[in-house]
Amino acid sequence: MFQEGDKIIYPMYGAGIIEKVEEKESLEGLGKYYIIRIPNGNLRISLKADKSRLMGLRKIGGRKEIAETLCKVAGTTASHSENWNQRYKDNLEKMKTGQLFEVVEVVKSLYDREKTKGLSSNEKKLLSTGKRIVLSEIIYSYDIDLEKAEDLLANLVLNC
Repeated sequence: MFQEGDKIIYPMYGAGIIEKVEEKESLEGLGKYYIIRIPNGNLRISLKADKSRLMGLRKIGGRKEIAETLCKVAGTTASHSENWNQRYKDNLEKMKTGQLFEVVEVVKSLYDREKTKGLSSNEKKLLSTGKRIVLSEIIYSYDIDLEKAEDLLANLVLNC
């Protein structure tokens, strides 16, 4: 269970804050809902609390976890299908998990591929979404602005 004020990651949207936990009436009856504010995109989402695990909601990673994950992924080489459609589906499934390791792995593999062979327009969007999600988690975890988060991301990846 999450509490008001908890910093969370909502898969495919990025970092946010639980603004409220409230009881609401729905077609399924009375239930507890999280009201989540996602600053990136200026979104406010209402999510039934008992569906939060199914939707992949998780607390933001700590600084150590983020640094270790970035270093672990930075040292890997991904091999993916040459078929862009299959590669896109595989990467999208990883992104939907909302797990930091999976999202960073997708960002790295797409970034590496972009440098050598180029990306389809859908893969470019996925790369942009992945970067936004990773940066939003860094911003919330380290309590810094976007520019500093981009610098930190580059430094962590380069210095592992």
